[in-house]
Amino acid sequence: MKRRRTTHIILAAGGTGGHMFPAVALKDELLARGHQVSLITDQRGLGYKEHFADIKVYQVNSATFAGRSIFGKIGAIFQIFGGIFSARSLLKQHKAGVVVGFGGYPSLPTLMAAVWSGIPTVLHEQNSVLGKVNRFLAKRVDALALSFEKTRKARWDKYNQVVVTGNPVRNNIVELGDRYYPPIGEDKIFRILVIGGSQGANIFSEVVPQAISTLPRAFQRRLQITQQCREEDIVAVRDVYASTNISVDLETFISNLPECLEWAHLVIGRAGASTISELTASGRPAILVPYPHATDQHQLENAKEMVIAGGAWLFHQNEFNAGELAKLLQRFAKRPRDVWRAAEEARKIGKPYATKDLANLVERQALVRGDWSIVKVNDDAPRPEKITAEEPVRETTEDATEVQEERTEPVLNPLRQLRK
Repeated sequence: MKRRRTTHIILAAGGTGGHMFPAVALKDELLARGHQVSLITDQRGLGYKEHFADIKVYQVNSATFAGRSIFGKIGAIFQIFGGIFSARSLLKQHKAGVVVGFGGYPSLPTLMAAVWSGIPTVLHEQNSVLGKVNRFLAKRVDALALSFEKTRKARWDKYNQVVVTGNPVRNNIVELGDRYYPPIGEDKIFRILVIGGSQGANIFSEVVPQAISTLPRAFQRRLQITQQCREEDIVAVRDVYASTNISVDLETFISNLPECLEWAHLVIGRAGASTISELTASGRPAILVPYPHATDQHQLENAKEMVIAGGAWLFHQNEFNAGELAKLLQRFAKRPRDVWRAAEEARKIGKPYATKDLANLVERQALVRGDWSIVKVNDDAPRPEKITAEEPVRETTEDATEVQEERTEPVLNPLRQLRK
């Protein structure tokens, strides 16, 4: 009989969708494995509460030092320490078995509370550059999970454990990678999805409609476009598209992203970590315009692997204009095979098992370092003795971890059949 030992796992995430959506994916996987899961977040993270409707959500104070005066930074210190004490109380109250942080200042209080309380900790970095807060936390947590093998500013030799898991992606997006890429040809519908991150991007509202409006009428009639726009831009964007006969759907927030990706031939967007992981997991080619003011230029670094592999085309924001975009789109109209190939190359570098691999890492921390008094067994099997320092870690791990289902090889991408 299979035995699964479960525990209460606390997720610490906040801020933007780039931190929150990987937490959503891990939450779903851990719940499916029978664990109890809760989220500790900040004020901005509460904006994503609907994605965590099936678990308890708690808020603690946090703050950033960026852009603050000396008095503002002093105030931030008090807010952070207040958040640490609040988080510590929550962790004790719920007998947390593991705390998983998703980086950035919103996760700092909860992770520090776990470290000071001796609770096993895992820190996940979504981007290809280790962020400032994560550089501080990485030396203190039990395990660091990376999305990219060549993560800049990561000091592997200074950390307790480093594992490259990839960036967790929701399962309904991962499943797209094993489905047929939408048929595309010189006389077929060409579908473009324009996304600008969780907050939208003004540059796409300015450039994309202008570029589309200059395309030949024959190509315009083939286009179907779904575009995310900021609320203040949506009227102006609609006016530009009104001069064309293109089928356009404008949204301030795209809630059905998996459905949109399923039919999209091409994506135009930023190069946030979640965007890159979703594109490569689903096998969708993209035109990427990294946010130029991202800390340490991490969006540019995120895009490099996909561009080098041939799965995306890169524009620096100061070079992204209607004329250049129109030229590239006309090339795709004449040579749709280029888009097919890019979709295939994007899928090759995807990490569809990232969510499962991160969940495995989290479970190992509970079983190797965790206290058995807070770990539950879902059958009547005898509970193993508490781990002692004299016991070999390898033997304990083999005895304690559950029997994992065999990982099957991913289905060969059917794009190759389409290219014949």
